[in-house]
Amino acid sequence: MSMLTGTTLSNASLTVAQLERALSERFPASTGEPWDRNGCVAGFPDDEVSSVVVALDPTYAALCATREFGANVLVTHHPLFLDPPTRFVSFGCGDDVAGSRVHAALSWGISCLNYHTPLDASVEAAVLPTLMGLEFSGELLQPLGDAPHLGYGQVCEPAGGGLTVGELAARCKAVFERPARVWGDPDAPIARAATATGAAGNVVDAALGAGVECLVCGEVKYHQALDASERGLAIIELGHDVSELPLTLPLARAVAQAGVSTERIHVYNQGMNWYSA
Repeated sequence: MSMLTGTTLSNASLTVAQLERALSERFPASTGEPWDRNGCVAGFPDDEVSSVVVALDPTYAALCATREFGANVLVTHHPLFLDPPTRFVSFGCGDDVAGSRVHAALSWGISCLNYHTPLDASVEAAVLPTLMGLEFSGELLQPLGDAPHLGYGQVCEPAGGGLTVGELAARCKAVFERPARVWGDPDAPIARAATATGAAGNVVDAALGAGVECLVCGEVKYHQALDASERGLAIIELGHDVSELPLTLPLARAVAQAGVSTERIHVYNQGMNWYSA
């Protein structure tokens, strides 16, 4: 785990409920998807926040790290569950992993907060363009109707001139130290690109409509990628988790701005959930 630096320190005490309220104002559920779960999914609202661990996924390993560090709040991007668990038993004693995570969190006095699609649609979600050496134009592929400055998919231009699909894929590999899956001609030039974290099948048509030639994202379904590449849209898949790991930093900054001192905020480095053999 590494400590967050570069934000304002605060010594004010804060309850879990107050932290949830501040983060929910920053990433309101109204800007997320109706099927999503956000906020404090399991925990102790009246407890005072001692320390906070920020992670991408609320895995058992992340919960163990939170406990070992002595923190009582785990803030993640992904929720503990979408479909409610059916069993709440010790980890390894059943096949409902989500229920076992809830059991562990509550047994260890850990409150679990998450901000999923509201973070995806936020201004803070535009983390990939800078990493990729792209200039975000301000145009979104899928803006929210009542808040057009929020939404999914950032339309970009290559910083400093010409770029090919293969060169952009090489940048992705250099930044994340993982090979990317590339659909399309590596020698094809890019004048307009787009970035999207996580699953990006919902923005493929919008990318084509916006004249985008290459979409850098977490993942798309096989047939979506196949069809898109034949329609002239190259796709660079980083991996769902790889594309979203940078979101832990804006999430940690939001925790600090909610009133938790930076010395009590730690970003859990979970690494990658998969690898290429």
